[in-house]
Amino acid sequence: MTEDSANPDADTIAMRMTRLIAATPEEVFDAYTDAEKQKIWFSILDTKPGIVEITTDLRVGGQQTAVWGPDENSLFRETQTFLEIDRPNRLVTESSGSGPDGMTMTTRIELTFEPQGSGTLVTVVQSGFPVPEVRDFFQSQVWVGAFDRIEAFLAQQNGSRS
Repeated sequence: MTEDSANPDADTIAMRMTRLIAATPEEVFDAYTDAEKQKIWFSILDTKPGIVEITTDLRVGGQQTAVWGPDENSLFRETQTFLEIDRPNRLVTESSGSGPDGMTMTTRIELTFEPQGSGTLVTVVQSGFPVPEVRDFFQSQVWVGAFDRIEAFLAQQNGSRS
């Protein structure tokens, strides 16, 4: 995995990172966008089950809404509006979310899924962070955790096909 901050001359605070995942671009794209698959990977690494509710209307202009957290009092909410969909190569969304602390934020997320060897190089560029500290948290925690969970889900799925 590589991580770097976006161009400091950009108009908005952004981050870019990549991760090589041992699955096809179709498998990774579908794991990221399919509500039923997301319901599994969102909590696949949790020690205790929590709340995960996801609905997806995967079309340009459609939305994905996710609500998740350890309990009713600690829920995160995110609505992503699909701006571009080129399965399995590229996905662009506008993401509006809120945390249990009441903080809200809207960002733009661009994902690319490129075949590389027997895996997929996933690149995420997220822009529109309110402050560098929030960007740094997403870069070091949020996306790393999401990629870890997607990898665990795909390993479990691919292992069950053997």
